[in-house]
Amino acid sequence: MTDIAVIDYGMGNLRSVSKALEHVAPGLEVAVTGDPAVVARAARVVFPGQGAMPDCMREMDARGLRQAVLDAAHTRPFLGICIGLQMLFERSEEGDVAGLGVLPGRVRRFPVAAMVDAGGARLKVPHMGWNRVRQAAAHPLWGGIPDLTRFYFVHSYYVETTDPGLIAGSSEYPYPFTCAIARDNVFAVQFHPEKSAKSGLQLLANFAQWQPATLLARAQRQAAGVS
Repeated sequence: MTDIAVIDYGMGNLRSVSKALEHVAPGLEVAVTGDPAVVARAARVVFPGQGAMPDCMREMDARGLRQAVLDAAHTRPFLGICIGLQMLFERSEEGDVAGLGVLPGRVRRFPVAAMVDAGGARLKVPHMGWNRVRQAAAHPLWGGIPDLTRFYFVHSYYVETTDPGLIAGSSEYPYPFTCAIARDNVFAVQFHPEKSAKSGLQLLANFAQWQPATLLARAQRQAAGVS
């Protein structure tokens, strides 16, 4: 069994993600893989990605990874990064494409008319650079990371969920937007922890050790013969 599978569906440079995980969890096996069978056997799954969401969805399906991703998102510690966050939702304005529907909500583009800072200067899209993240609630993956820590972003779209209870973190550009979500065994972020220096590495280290309470409770029920 692979300890951590980093899903490779041909979109984005995954080397920085895998190297960061190897650095924070040197005793664990990290595999970059596009093989659904390897993903199915992994103890933990990381779902990263870069590029346009229609292309990402198409490539994921072309490689037969959809069911493996869905299964992992329901059964194991699961970390989505950037497009790997957006693909978990129901639909995206980018190409008007359906997502995986794991979480309720849509992916929105930053509206051009609203991209003005407090001084009246125009803001660029894509949003690129370091921004503070406000933690919405305590979570094991925020462990050791102070509130309002800066993380590195590169994106033109953001998620808008219909369930406020999913929101684990927000940022501003120029208005507040959701940049982290959490539910049961799933945690996903719009920013790039692998490019976010010490705090990003801390988040990845937290993920490598995370034991979601829902999965522990399920295992205890199964051991006791209770469905």
